[in-house]
Amino acid sequence: MDPATPSTTSQAVPDSGDGRRPGYLYRQVAVYLASQPDQWLKVGQVTTAIAARSTGAVFEALKKMAGAGYATHYTGPHRFQVTKAGIDAAGAMPPPAPRTPGSGRGSGRRQPVPRPNGDLYFPRKLAGATDVDVLRRLRDKRIPVLLYGPPGTGKTALVEAAFPDLLTVAGTGDTVVEDFLGNFIPLPDGGYEFVYGPLVTAMREGRALLIDDATLIPPKVLAVLYPAMDGRRVITIPGYRNERVEAVDGFYVIAGHNPGVHGAILTEALASRFDVHIEVTTDWDLARHLGVPSPAVQAAIALNTDLAAGRVSWAPQLRELLGFARVRRTLGLPAAVANLAGRAPEDDRSAVTAALQQHFGGDVTALTLGKQR
Repeated sequence: MDPATPSTTSQAVPDSGDGRRPGYLYRQVAVYLASQPDQWLKVGQVTTAIAARSTGAVFEALKKMAGAGYATHYTGPHRFQVTKAGIDAAGAMPPPAPRTPGSGRGSGRRQPVPRPNGDLYFPRKLAGATDVDVLRRLRDKRIPVLLYGPPGTGKTALVEAAFPDLLTVAGTGDTVVEDFLGNFIPLPDGGYEFVYGPLVTAMREGRALLIDDATLIPPKVLAVLYPAMDGRRVITIPGYRNERVEAVDGFYVIAGHNPGVHGAILTEALASRFDVHIEVTTDWDLARHLGVPSPAVQAAIALNTDLAAGRVSWAPQLRELLGFARVRRTLGLPAAVANLAGRAPEDDRSAVTAALQQHFGGDVTALTLGKQR
């Protein structure tokens, strides 16, 4: 039952109840609500998730969010859901002050960074900082980065969070030079107009360029990047009057590589163009933080161990686990487990099903549409 009784708003800035400055708890609550955009959350759930000491203080923070239009509040029992405005506001909030030893339970989590599609990215530790900060520092020094790891571990999400000005080329075996440089397109009056490609646009506007699935692109096509990335930072467009294009400050190339994908070939010519290679794996703690049930995480960890040992060719990553959580909220736990089993490739389905059965108990079969009953 969802009685639509709007809340009243408390105008006081809620204190954390443990000696931290006012406003700290509000940011924690706002960020956590933004990380669960599809859920109605009870006050106790939020209190437990952020390891707050005072349920009352959390309730006040939630009511303040509702009063500002950042959350919707229903009573009977009290539940809250973040709004689009709340997601945007959470992404723009400054990070809270560092915790001092013994000041509250839990380890805390870095503030999420909004992506262009409105989703939030939770930064991970890297080289003594966060991955987002490291990528931005490398861009400032013009040091190209190759991110590698299984599909679904968050490579693209990381780059989108780090660089709001990002342009992307999605690599396939059919990618051609024109996908980088541009091509002629027909006009309604019968003529043609040359439209510049993302590489040209990124060079002229000083933007970041992601080459996603770079190792699926034929090496002779990728060669179009090399003069733009080296000391010359100049290219020509053979198909359009040999026009010369010079890179301005800010231009930056970063690439993503999925080593296990069929057809992916990391050539020496490509690898040597990227001074930093960063492996990207799934953050299991983050998966739990974002609402993925522990048995699903444990099954994924076991399957990734098998993947590393060569016993399977596929294992769930963060993308599949977040999909699991969404399906569970919509269709229930049995359907979510069955769906995850069905997402496995046919050759690995029996191993995936066995892992799910071990951690969830009971029989598991792939989600199947059959005859009417």
